[in-house]
Amino acid sequence: MTNNEQLFQIKGQVETVIYRSERDGYTVLELSTEESLVTATGIMPMISSGEGVILYGVFKNHPTYGEQFAVTTYERTMPENLDGILKYLSGGAIKGIGPSTARRLVLEFGSDTLNVLENDPERVAKLKGISLKKAQDISEQLKSAVGIRELMVYLAAYSITATYAVRIWKKFGNEAISVIEDNPYILCEDGLGISFDTADMIAMSKNTSADARIRVRAALAYVLKHNRLNGHTCLPQDKLLRATASLLGIELPSCESALKEMVEENALILNTIDDKDFIFLPSLYDSETYIAARIKMLLRYPAMAIEGAEEKIEAVEKETGIEYAALQKKAITDALNTGLLILTGGPGTGKTTTLNAIIRILKESGQKVSLCAPTGRAAQRMSSVTGEEAKTIHRMLEVSYDIEDKPVFKRNERNLLNTEALIVDEVSMVDTVLLESLLRALPLSCRLILVGDSNQLPSVGAGNVLHDLIESRLIPVVELNEIFRQSMQSLIVTNAHKIVSGEMPDIRVRDNDFFFMHDYPQEHIAETVGDLCARRLKNAYGYNLYDNIQVLSPTRKGILGTFELNNRLQQLVNPNPSRGVKVGGYTLYEGDKVMQTKNNYDITWNKDNGEYGEGVFNGDIGVMIEVNNASKVYKVRFDDKVATYDGDSVTDLELAYACTVHKSQGNEFDCVILPMFRGAPQLMYRNLLYTAVTRAKKMLIIVGDENALKTMVENNRRVLRFTGLKTFLMRD
Repeated sequence: MTNNEQLFQIKGQVETVIYRSERDGYTVLELSTEESLVTATGIMPMISSGEGVILYGVFKNHPTYGEQFAVTTYERTMPENLDGILKYLSGGAIKGIGPSTARRLVLEFGSDTLNVLENDPERVAKLKGISLKKAQDISEQLKSAVGIRELMVYLAAYSITATYAVRIWKKFGNEAISVIEDNPYILCEDGLGISFDTADMIAMSKNTSADARIRVRAALAYVLKHNRLNGHTCLPQDKLLRATASLLGIELPSCESALKEMVEENALILNTIDDKDFIFLPSLYDSETYIAARIKMLLRYPAMAIEGAEEKIEAVEKETGIEYAALQKKAITDALNTGLLILTGGPGTGKTTTLNAIIRILKESGQKVSLCAPTGRAAQRMSSVTGEEAKTIHRMLEVSYDIEDKPVFKRNERNLLNTEALIVDEVSMVDTVLLESLLRALPLSCRLILVGDSNQLPSVGAGNVLHDLIESRLIPVVELNEIFRQSMQSLIVTNAHKIVSGEMPDIRVRDNDFFFMHDYPQEHIAETVGDLCARRLKNAYGYNLYDNIQVLSPTRKGILGTFELNNRLQQLVNPNPSRGVKVGGYTLYEGDKVMQTKNNYDITWNKDNGEYGEGVFNGDIGVMIEVNNASKVYKVRFDDKVATYDGDSVTDLELAYACTVHKSQGNEFDCVILPMFRGAPQLMYRNLLYTAVTRAKKMLIIVGDENALKTMVENNRRVLRFTGLKTFLMRD
């Protein structure tokens, strides 16, 4: 809705609630007005049949369902006549009251029924079959219906939408307004989704001073949380203080005083690393110190060694006809003898072959072996190359979610995993919090083998787990570095290793799997990328953007950023869409390739084989197969399962014809197209290029500027992440 749209008012009685999302309160209802029956849609939690309401909004014409009234806000007037009260109570508005109980209540209390139910539960409890506890519960429900409406009006004055109002009310209930009045910054808490700027605006409207203690404390926590999104588990104290003072426009001493207070209260944690003071959020400090302690315990109490490792390796070589290289044999032996191993190496170095030997020998020795990976795609690939079932880490830990939609794992230290050997692939993608959760569920003497490529980008979430584990030199590490003969035939493999070594890849060969197309300027590069996706690769190889091709870009911004490329490619491959839903800057139509942008643990899915479950994860790629804006139901097919979204969760999707290199981690694609251009310096570095190149299985096409490619190869700047894990591992 634009600011220029005139709001209309309609008044009537709710006849039927057609649909309601319990998650966000989105409702579709039929309203009986004096003139007609109107279909209304919007965030209207707890409105029920029989209620009188005044709705404010605009009329819109839906292509399938016709004219609807899109509600911006509303007022409710409880029914006053006996018929309306009876219909309201009989319609399921109040849990615990069915049609027969509703009739008894109306007969007993008449037109005063709703007032008695809300304010005099003792009188209600005198009726046969209604306990005092039930009467008090009914009273609370009626008060909540009023409370959430008042909260929505209160927050609307600060441009906080009804969706967030429902979330805030779920956390604080009828006390929400008084809680916010006391401390507006409480809205910045995890799970509520309100920005510091919005909370600060509310506080400033109440004449909160610039250096008020609640403001400074909230800002210190906000800066740490913001940097957590950039991968940091902590910040240098001086950097945190300067950033906070700059954010608030106040002097440094006010920040220093508030920080000292928070550290004394353990609201924030101070720890000295390499003679420098760092500040942690307590949850991330606990995660990193737990990981360090648990790793040390695994080393102190290792899994029992598998006897006769050399003989078993020789037996596998004879049976399979494979002759393992020296480093491969070392990795297999260490995995069997030490019980804790990091196996790393680039493409073509035999990680999969080594892993298969480890799995085979462990199983033949009677060990129960479990395999997992951070993403669904990575787990599927692990399954295909090993022939064993591999699960996502979340699925292995049996994830559920709490009232604030935070993940809760059923597998933990009180309910350990039933396994004797755990192999985790793509460990470079595993963040600090996820590794902590995995280690909490690990049996004491379980064998643990971590597999990954240390030259890839670090995890999206906070931490630099694989790097810190290796750099601590506490854990046995085997890095495979020999490219095997069959892999040397692939330019993708050999060029990836050249890039890691700081050498320019071979871009002159025209008859292999690595192609460089000189192109310029950026607009023409974009046209070439579009033509490759829509026409040339389809005609030459039968490739398409849904099954085979993935466009990767270092950035979201600009002509060659993912946003502009997605809009261009959408018009080329899905030119005549039917129904669509506007999400952010995109409109997602039926038939569009889409990506999940964050972990959402309560999205339900059904597999083609009848299996069902919950959870869709950051980086999952699928196709939008159904858009129903009237009922706010949206369906996306991810490989062999169909996930169902509502009006709130659909905002976690974006177009995925093109995606950033960071978002592509854990995935592999038959054909990767990488536009190459002079971008922001912080994006033009070697590890990012290497990660992009190694996403390609059969073909890589780089389109653009050779000098930009040279810049990326020569720039060995790694993403700086402030973490404590390496230090905690190295401490006695």
